[in-house]
Amino acid sequence: MNLIDIIEKNFAEDITTKQRTLEKSQNAIALAAQLMTHGLLSGGKILSCGNGGSAGIAQLFSSKMLNRFQMERPGLPAIALSTDTSILTSIANDYSYDQIFSRQVAALGQNTDILLIITTSGNSGNIVAAIDTAHERHMKIIALTGQNGGEVSARLQHDDIEIRVDSDSPIRIQETHLLILHCLGDLVDSQLMGA
Repeated sequence: MNLIDIIEKNFAEDITTKQRTLEKSQNAIALAAQLMTHGLLSGGKILSCGNGGSAGIAQLFSSKMLNRFQMERPGLPAIALSTDTSILTSIANDYSYDQIFSRQVAALGQNTDILLIITTSGNSGNIVAAIDTAHERHMKIIALTGQNGGEVSARLQHDDIEIRVDSDSPIRIQETHLLILHCLGDLVDSQLMGA
């Protein structure tokens, strides 16, 4: 396979994955945007978490909420739970890596807040523990998942929202998660700003 073939294969897989997700998940994306907007208007914030590339995507989303997406507006309260190395390493050292997000959710989360989960496999212990803690605090959860949704999908409650990317490739899942988050940002802005 030559270099151009590899490039075309990557683009084709990305397009196919995003098209499948659009067909299956557009209603869930709209509901998630409504849930986010309602939470923000109720004085809540969005706490996001993920591991590896998903942590980077969570950080990007939080930065765009605090700053802006495509229109001028006041900053919106959003915190990526994967950004403070002192917090992460102290919790991992004193307790366990599985608690790096749940302890933050327990300390920061309120019942008007939303926990935004970003995971390709849905099976990370620290993500599952964060879901359990968020439910204890009566928080709503929006979960961006992939593959079969894993343990995350099994832990969600009836009023939580799962947006699943129909793919087994972590790269394709993360690319599509980023697009979904951009959609959510635009939808929140349009609901808050009336554009």
